[in-house]
Amino acid sequence: MMVLLPVLAMFVLVVLPDLYIYLHFIQHYPLIWRILWWLPLICLSVLGICHLAGWGSPFPFRAFFLLLACVALPKLIFFLISLLGKGLGLMAPKAFQLANYLALLVAVTAFFAFIYGALWGWKKLGLQRQEFRFEQLPPSFDGYKIVQISDLHVGTFGQDSAYFKKLVQLVNEQNPDMIVFTGDIVNTNPKELDPFMNVFPGLKAKDGIFAIVGNHDYCRYASNPTRKLQDEMFREVIARERSFGWDVLLDEHRIVKRGSDSIAIVGVENVGKPPFPQRGNLKKARAGLPEGVFEILLSHDPTHWQMEVLPDTDIQLQLSGHTHGGQFELFGWSPATLTYKEWDGHYQEGNQHLFISTGAGGNVPFRFGMWPEVVTITLKK
Repeated sequence: MMVLLPVLAMFVLVVLPDLYIYLHFIQHYPLIWRILWWLPLICLSVLGICHLAGWGSPFPFRAFFLLLACVALPKLIFFLISLLGKGLGLMAPKAFQLANYLALLVAVTAFFAFIYGALWGWKKLGLQRQEFRFEQLPPSFDGYKIVQISDLHVGTFGQDSAYFKKLVQLVNEQNPDMIVFTGDIVNTNPKELDPFMNVFPGLKAKDGIFAIVGNHDYCRYASNPTRKLQDEMFREVIARERSFGWDVLLDEHRIVKRGSDSIAIVGVENVGKPPFPQRGNLKKARAGLPEGVFEILLSHDPTHWQMEVLPDTDIQLQLSGHTHGGQFELFGWSPATLTYKEWDGHYQEGNQHLFISTGAGGNVPFRFGMWPEVVTITLKK
């Protein structure tokens, strides 16, 4: 069943559009063009098999995704618009021809957008600045600067450490009081961190670097033979992060002091919508907190805010990631809106705030409109 679903999706999203366009527009062309027409589909099939078999990873996945985004998806767009025009053509004969012109225009535009997103957009790292005001913030923390990074997914970058060196430099240039990492440092395996073991220790902040885990950090998406091996890989991810000098919070909290004032940094394991792992225990993480202390919660999945934080706590600020903003946005719309109520940026209910970073990496090498980001958050009284 697990193999059948990708094959079925491949047929509907890739083979069916190719077949439709071939029968309506390509089959009368010379033989060389007819052969070239099917070449991307053949390459997609071969690359897909190589990726599933683990041969030459991560190159097959990158090449597969590049072909899928830049060739198959524009064809799918053309197919859908043309098919709609074909239906309208039953009532208005010219509709089919006009729809084909429109389909071609949209498909060509999508092609160039996807090319940009797949080759350059996913490394177009930017800086976002946020300022949040709280009545409850202790006076000594007025102007306190936190830099949030999230969803690095280092496995997508292979051996390329230049991007993360750029990220470390950008973060350090902000001269942060604190750095927080809100989960998903790997895709499937701690060995993805091998090329970057000398990069991430370069991050510096006055009060330290606090990190939590995301759903990918449990290493459940690889084809591992046993749950025991997955758990061992998860522990290795944590060990590697701690070797960077990061304080990884597993349902724990830390107190940060400025003079006689203090705030609490609370970190939970993953909590959110199924099918993602439900491992976090917020009550355990908050146990023993001083009464009335100002709390910043690090929780990877933003759905935790509606599930538990709002109804059961008075936590003032939750910082999350996970959604990647869908890694695509056009005219204010992102595919993340189909899954998440809160998916990007700042949300507030009463005195409680949620901020979601769309992340600095991604589990696929593509971004358009929703560029990778580092976020500086300034707390104000």
